[in-house]
Amino acid sequence: MNTRILLIEDDEGIVRILRRGLVYEGYTVDVASDGQTGLLLARDTPPDLVILDLMLPGIDGLEVCRRLRAGGEVPILILTARDSVDDRVLGLDMGADDYMVKPFDLDELLARIRALLRRLQPVSRPKVMRFSDLTLDTGTRQAARGARVISLTAKEYGLLDLFMRHPRQVLTRDMIFDRVWGYDFGGESNIIEVYIRYLRQKLEENGEPRLLHTVRGMGYVLREPD
Repeated sequence: MNTRILLIEDDEGIVRILRRGLVYEGYTVDVASDGQTGLLLARDTPPDLVILDLMLPGIDGLEVCRRLRAGGEVPILILTARDSVDDRVLGLDMGADDYMVKPFDLDELLARIRALLRRLQPVSRPKVMRFSDLTLDTGTRQAARGARVISLTAKEYGLLDLFMRHPRQVLTRDMIFDRVWGYDFGGESNIIEVYIRYLRQKLEENGEPRLLHTVRGMGYVLREPD
């Protein structure tokens, strides 16, 4: 079932931009132009996430946020022109999960939405993933090539976990940035290459065949040795 997002916003231009971007990403979008309508929509068609403007006609955004939070744990992302620290603190105190100031970058907004939705995903039971002679234990967060145990840093584990969940699938740089580093990453542009090199050194330490391959101009893939 598609993820449903409720957009409570009275600026028609912003609604057009957000609706188009969200629908393109595969979300189902409901729109309300005032607080009262937004609350009714949230009650009658419960959303998976709410994007909420603060300056709304009728019931203002802070009161809408308070009522939504009182009624459940739906993630709330406030989107507003109010950029003072006091406004941000007040919005978060009312129960918002995140806060963005207009004008905003659509790609960053989409990344924040993905991050909020990931928090809702149930924690899965530890399991051991296998590919060729490589294993990854999600409980101990250790990898192994055959009987050789490989200790991983947090980022190395996150990167290998992503590849193990998508074997034989080419993963682009953008996908890796989003899934492993998150929307707030602001480091060097070659960080992926650096960590791919770290992983290869550990996975091939005893001369084992390469499993993590570069697909030139596209990204990286976990596949059987050449």
